[in-house]
Amino acid sequence: MSTPATPKVGFVSLGCPKALVDSERILTQLRMEGYEVVSTYEDADVVVVNTCGFIDSAKAESLEVIGEALAENGKVIVTGCMGVEESAIRNVHPSVLAVTGPQQYEQVLNAVHDVVAPNKEHNPLIDLVPPQGIKLTPRHYAYLKISEGCNHSCSFCIIPSMRGKLVSRPVGDVLSEAERLVKAGVKELLVISQDTSAYGVDVKYKTDFWNGQPVKTRMLEMCEALSSMGVWVRLHYVYPYPNVDDIIPLMAAGKILPYLDIPFQHASPKVLKAMKRPAFEDKTLARIKNWREICPQLTIRSTFIVGFPGETEEDFQYLLNWLTEAQLDRVGCFQYSPVEGAPANDLDLDVVPDDIKQDRWDRFMAHQQAISTARLQLKIGQEIEVLIDEVDDQGAVGRSHADAPEIDGSVFINSTDMKPGDKIRVRVVDADEYDLWAEVI
Repeated sequence: MSTPATPKVGFVSLGCPKALVDSERILTQLRMEGYEVVSTYEDADVVVVNTCGFIDSAKAESLEVIGEALAENGKVIVTGCMGVEESAIRNVHPSVLAVTGPQQYEQVLNAVHDVVAPNKEHNPLIDLVPPQGIKLTPRHYAYLKISEGCNHSCSFCIIPSMRGKLVSRPVGDVLSEAERLVKAGVKELLVISQDTSAYGVDVKYKTDFWNGQPVKTRMLEMCEALSSMGVWVRLHYVYPYPNVDDIIPLMAAGKILPYLDIPFQHASPKVLKAMKRPAFEDKTLARIKNWREICPQLTIRSTFIVGFPGETEEDFQYLLNWLTEAQLDRVGCFQYSPVEGAPANDLDLDVVPDDIKQDRWDRFMAHQQAISTARLQLKIGQEIEVLIDEVDDQGAVGRSHADAPEIDGSVFINSTDMKPGDKIRVRVVDADEYDLWAEVI
């Protein structure tokens, strides 16, 4: 009797780490149903594209990848944030088989089943799927998503309309997932959500249980529990509400990484008001100063938008002066781009011309680069811990507590006597605008 062919699925994941976690969940379920995940279009019975819909350039990339998948394979299922705009996708690519929005895992799986049925001979009890699920990151780090959605109404953003209001995961589920990841060899947990500081607000910080112990569904208690697992814990997408002050002592004590990813977006009070940004006021600089007094090794990364409607040269200069005062370590900057459906499109404010946006972006990047360079120079001579990401015959590349994967700098080490996932002590010997060079102690 012939053995049934194993159904094969191709998968393309676009966008942010939160979308990556969605992809991991879908892939884990497909593997549990006996599907094989393949890396080429031609080997796949069907291709799933997890799209990004945050800004126009991301939508354009999503449409381009869908078109490529259709041309190479012909059978394409679309999911993810751009999936909430089904008509926009079908207007360009009418032949896609199904379109679903973010977190609609069951609909994606049903669409795959409609194209190619699961392998009935598959036995999930003996065909191994790792307890931590299928991960799309290297083995030694993983994203830990603690909530979905967002309660804010920032005028430039459409995420709440795509991903809905804040829904916090039970803290017991979060900690159990973290424990499985650590047991599987993960050395760094990257905590992600749309708004990590608001974790638990929607459930009034209700008490849950983990390993028989009561734990509140709140950022502080979650971080304390994660700190007991013996791995790096890195916080992303933190809004500077007052409760962030409670986290800094944990960082100073070495329980979680002294690293905050805070999307400030601007500094001018007038622009922030037009952006409808939450939790940003004049005391932010004072709070940053206080955080650094408690935890001198704190690294702060952020993102900013220049050229928002109504932004004047005076507003922009305010931002540059604020950066000089804040002395942030890691900074990204975007030129404002209108997003279809965003309230900012209806603001009765002057549009900033593209050439001025570009000029401000160039000046912003030069200004911040000088700050970042000076801050990295201060690290020369210091001893730091590094988590190794890659090793080849030229040496090793790792990251310090100040470096999140993909978005921050690297530490280059002139040694090959280590492997990915190792944590080692090194001495910093050189630095440039973004990266460090170090020698093993």
